[in-house]
Amino acid sequence: MNARAITEPEGLMDGMDRQIAQLRMPPHSIEAESSVLGGLLLDSRAFDRVADTLVEDDFYRYEHRLIFAALASLCVAAREADVVTVYTQLQAKGKEEEAGGMAYLNALAQYVPSAGNIRRYAEIVRERAILRKLVAASDEIATDAFNPDGRSVLSILDAAEQRISSLGQANKQHEAADIAAVAVRVMERIDEIASGRMEPGIKTGIPTLDRLLGGGAKPGKVIVLAARPSVGKTAIATTIAKAFAKAGHAAAMFSQEMEADELLQRILADEAQINLDHIVTGRLDGDEWAALTRATEDVSRWPLHIDDQASLTLHDIRAKARTLKRKHGIKLAVLDYIQLCTSGTTGERSSRHHQIEEISRGLKALAKQLGLTFIVISQLSREVEKRTSGRPVLADLKESGSIEEDADTVLLCNVDYDRGNGTKVIHVEVPKNRGGRTGYFKLAFTGETQHIVETVEDKLRAPSKPAKPHYTDEA
Repeated sequence: MNARAITEPEGLMDGMDRQIAQLRMPPHSIEAESSVLGGLLLDSRAFDRVADTLVEDDFYRYEHRLIFAALASLCVAAREADVVTVYTQLQAKGKEEEAGGMAYLNALAQYVPSAGNIRRYAEIVRERAILRKLVAASDEIATDAFNPDGRSVLSILDAAEQRISSLGQANKQHEAADIAAVAVRVMERIDEIASGRMEPGIKTGIPTLDRLLGGGAKPGKVIVLAARPSVGKTAIATTIAKAFAKAGHAAAMFSQEMEADELLQRILADEAQINLDHIVTGRLDGDEWAALTRATEDVSRWPLHIDDQASLTLHDIRAKARTLKRKHGIKLAVLDYIQLCTSGTTGERSSRHHQIEEISRGLKALAKQLGLTFIVISQLSREVEKRTSGRPVLADLKESGSIEEDADTVLLCNVDYDRGNGTKVIHVEVPKNRGGRTGYFKLAFTGETQHIVETVEDKLRAPSKPAKPHYTDEA
């Protein structure tokens, strides 16, 4: 078989204008593909040097995909792979003629003198495969743009980003780490934390929560904050977002229930220690105006971003979070609250349970991809109110068990009692904490100023699971 038979698919140019065809020819390198296959036919032990780089579909020519699949099957089974055994493997599947027959296998085996540069040839084949996928993704993106079919622009943008992002992820080769290398990395991190050069996590503003989380909030983690209405979920999440922003870490709040102005008024009431009603109505005395002005100046310098779009879809959240990460480097995102999200698909017929499940798992994947701490606020079912203790349990998470499954940490909140001076004590149970300890703590919430602070238990109420380890800090 001549060189042309290897470097160019037979009959491809028949009846076509060669120059025009070359303009639209998908990216590929027949030379690199032939070199990889020829090297493996000469020395099947070289398979280990390409196995983590190539898969069957990375080859452009159909016959090359068949031959590589046969080679891989033999090598994985620890059997000798050469011209004869590969031909026999193809013959067993009735694919020997489609693969070019014995003559083509012989031509490949003679294409390179050795398997010495096979790793580089494999990288070229892989690179061309990714370029072909990029071309295909671009065509799909263009098709979506020309035919939106009722989808929002943000939804189309998110789908486009997902396609491109998946190509980048597929190109990352992840190799198993040697335990000695992992040990060195872990010891270096422990040493940096012990010496104060690195924080184990970002402080949440709630000391006991920081300790339960192993030093603070960490990237890639999802914290579910759940309660019945009017307990103080948003106030707790806002307290954590403020702690991030005050420490110079950019944070974002996706507020579907409250408008940005309303949320900011609550933040200002806390910072200025002014009655929220005075801010809302504008009835402020001179001292309050001065305190409000100072608080506004301070808050304006925080790297805190508020998005109050209602009925967010998973596509919306992905697109917004990626933009905020790229532009501002956010380290925390708060979603208030997950049950207000919509499926975002026209004509969606799946159950609400499956919609919430999809959103929950999508948020977990997003947290890992962007390296964010994601606080997901969730409602609890009415079952809590039927209980004498009034204490929620994990099964009370509303509309989907996947919220519990996808969460790294779950905070279940209920009002313990009212002090009678405008402050209520919130009991926060931590029944799930992946990689950390479970426990509980108390928060004192003053509604007038929207102020939350951790407090000791001035009236002891047993946690839902007695004898559980817990911490308390004097406010």
